[in-house]
Amino acid sequence: MLETQSISLIVGLGNPGAEYDRTRHNIGFMAIDRLSTSWNISLGKEKRFYGLFGEGRLSSRLVGNSKIRLLKPTTYMNLSGQSVRACADWFKGSPANILVVYDDMDLPLGKLRLRPSGSAGGHNGMKSIIAHLGTQNFPRLRLGIGRGGRSGSDEAIATKANQNVTNHVLGGFSATETKVLPEILNLAESTVTSILADGLEKAMSLYNSRSIDF
Repeated sequence: MLETQSISLIVGLGNPGAEYDRTRHNIGFMAIDRLSTSWNISLGKEKRFYGLFGEGRLSSRLVGNSKIRLLKPTTYMNLSGQSVRACADWFKGSPANILVVYDDMDLPLGKLRLRPSGSAGGHNGMKSIIAHLGTQNFPRLRLGIGRGGRSGSDEAIATKANQNVTNHVLGGFSATETKVLPEILNLAESTVTSILADGLEKAMSLYNSRSIDF
């Protein structure tokens, strides 16, 4: 049995700047923006944490009077750990109390996966956070962005793999994908709310099997 996690800091990963604003790699930022709006928690620049930060109390029958902090690192993706570590140290938080929300190419768009721990899986933002926290034992919510189209010979695909990955994650959502993005962010919000209300294990059982079809 997994222990119920008491999440106090929710971090969404992405890159700062208008050119990255609606790219697939920034879906973690988008999730934090959704929580910020729904929970009426304003985000502002916080130099101590190298990011955009906000905190507030969630008063409801579901989550009680929980104090929640939201963070969007503005260090650029590959240095996300600097921001997360600074915030965790300031509030003397444990990695187990930090939920990280980020994009995952290995999941199709519309699918999410909640886990209590795990490796970086090739994600540079997660590599940085694991290195700075000194552990991979913290909860994470991966939001699928898919891998996009792949065509041509195996050799050609392998040769262009890195370029294709970069173009895909830093590219914008298609018109069809953009239409379902609000539903995907709604699902992410419901998952996070369930974590706070029911604990990590229950939220995993409820949401890891769900997806948005389009």
